[in-house]
Amino acid sequence: MNQETQEILEEKKPSLTGASPEDLAHAIFDVLDAKKAVDIKVLHVHDHTVITDYFIICTGRSTTQVKSLGGEVEFKIGERGVDPSHYEGRDNGNWVVLDYGSVILHIFSQESREFYKLEKLYGDAEEVHFQSIDEKAEAEAK
Repeated sequence: MNQETQEILEEKKPSLTGASPEDLAHAIFDVLDAKKAVDIKVLHVHDHTVITDYFIICTGRSTTQVKSLGGEVEFKIGERGVDPSHYEGRDNGNWVVLDYGSVILHIFSQESREFYKLEKLYGDAEEVHFQSIDEKAEAEAK
């Protein structure tokens, strides 16, 4: 990990208590990106379902990483004052769900993601792009 990436990861983050759904989604994205989740998608589903504003969908490279990603998001977002109302799949490694009310995070194994196809189910939802750590570092280098 280069020095710039380390500084980004270690910088003190403000509280998320009372944050907008988009800010919470962005914070979760940043944790997933830092922990090398694969193919992170942020879908604005507010107009497609009454249960949440955003779905975040990503893949872990192994059952261990699927579990680890869930634990890291819970820990890092908890440090910023927000805990999930529900955490499902803590012991399973194929699919972990963290429900933050306005944001629901789905962490899949590759096989489970292909089976459930949430992106296809919500294919008409707007995909939101947040800048990754690598994109930020590249932009700062220019």
